[in-house]
Amino acid sequence: MISTYLSHCNLSISETAVAGQLSELDAYLETHHLDAIWSYQIPELGEGGSCSLFGHLQEAPFLLAEYVSKNSETEQQLSRLQTIAQYVKFATGVDWFGIYQAREADGIQQLLKLAYYGAPSRPLFPITDAFAATSNNIQTYLSEQARVINNIPDYVAKGGEYYTCDPKVQSEVCLPLLDPQGKCLGIIDAEAFEQECFDEYKLAVLVAACIRAIENLPG
Repeated sequence: MISTYLSHCNLSISETAVAGQLSELDAYLETHHLDAIWSYQIPELGEGGSCSLFGHLQEAPFLLAEYVSKNSETEQQLSRLQTIAQYVKFATGVDWFGIYQAREADGIQQLLKLAYYGAPSRPLFPITDAFAATSNNIQTYLSEQARVINNIPDYVAKGGEYYTCDPKVQSEVCLPLLDPQGKCLGIIDAEAFEQECFDEYKLAVLVAACIRAIENLPG
């Protein structure tokens, strides 16, 4: 599975490193249990909903139960996803991390944030070519390829399009969530406030998180 995932995503990192991180993550999941997050604060959106207004929160929280049925099975799945997010924080120290699933939401296919840690961020990303023009999340989902940007200012200066939620973010990784048949069901997103953050070790942690997250996506 590791070799297939790395090849599919065009990631050149050690399979052994990923296997080691899978073992570490599995041990963590055996001894840690975080509650599912069924509601969370989200930013106000800019004109046309294309850009979050960082630091300005909507008064009403986002209610995940309006998009995912709340029952004992989904409670357990979201709890596992939140624990995976916590492991990423513990193992890498990155400043923001989120797990998203592609689901129909508000009449269209969107990436829905299921679990995360860090500053409030938008809960839904429309899966459209127009939004993909500036969104690493959507580009990753549509291409099924890893996106590793270790110097965002340099990337933007060279003409790269970039969706800014938190202006402190200096590097970012988005990876697809692939089922055993290779179908993309969502993505993970990791962000850091420092440049050149994502080395092979941290990428191995993130790949391990993908492999376990795909097993816990709600139906």
